[in-house]
Amino acid sequence: MAIGGLWPVVPLVAKVMKVKIDPSSLRQTRWYEFAARFVFGGLITATAGFIAQHYGPGFGGLFLAFPAIFPASATLVEKHEEEKAEDSERGKESGRKAVAADAEGSALGSLGLVVFAAFVWQLLPRYPAWLVLAGATALWLSVALVLWTIRATFFSKIRSEEHSEA
Repeated sequence: MAIGGLWPVVPLVAKVMKVKIDPSSLRQTRWYEFAARFVFGGLITATAGFIAQHYGPGFGGLFLAFPAIFPASATLVEKHEEEKAEDSERGKESGRKAVAADAEGSALGSLGLVVFAAFVWQLLPRYPAWLVLAGATALWLSVALVLWTIRATFFSKIRSEEHSEA
């Protein structure tokens, strides 16, 4: 799929959510939080490599699907949200909601990753790696964006129905 194939989806996503880059958030993150993410991700990757070396790449590949970054990020996101809130109870609720939204995005991205893996698995033996990986990446992004758009549309309809009934 060519990147041009994503253009029909992009306006839908833009209506649902605004993606913005906030470099100031990098200053809010402490060095040891970056280190924790790096170490945790590195340990998971090394473990998957060790398993692949001893039991074969097929079995080791199962462990590459482990969410290496999410567990460390989830605890840090929750902590940051709690610190931002003035009320500790509101901060805990805000933190849990932020982590839930992160988990939802991770789940949708993971479904895209399944498509990515299947695409690579089927085409890599016959085509150049750079071409297969580029196509798989475009496919992953397309699947993730379409799923996010469907999710956002579905939940906005539910919310509007709840408000009209009230």
